[in-house]
Amino acid sequence: MIPKALRQRAGLRAGMDLHLEYHEGKIEIEPVRQPVRLVRRGSRLALAAPPGTRPLTHGQVNQILEEIREGRTRETTRPGS
Repeated sequence: MIPKALRQRAGLRAGMDLHLEYHEGKIEIEPVRQPVRLVRRGSRLALAAPPGTRPLTHGQVNQILEEIREGRTRETTRPGS
C-alpha cells in the first residue's frame, strides 16, 4: 500500500496502469502514459487524451514541459551533437 499523500503527489489513482522497474536496489513506479493525438482547435494544434482520461493539473503540465526541456538540453549538449 502506498500512503495517500505520496499517491496524490505522484498523481497515482486507483485502477491506473503502472510501470514497475527494479534498479540499483530501488523499485521505481511510474504511471503508464496514455496515448494522445493531435487535434486542430481553431488555428492551433492541441493534444487530445483518450475519452475518460482525467485532465492534467497545472503542476503535471509544468512537470511534463520541464522533462521535455531537460531532454532537449541533454540532446544539444551531448558530445558530437
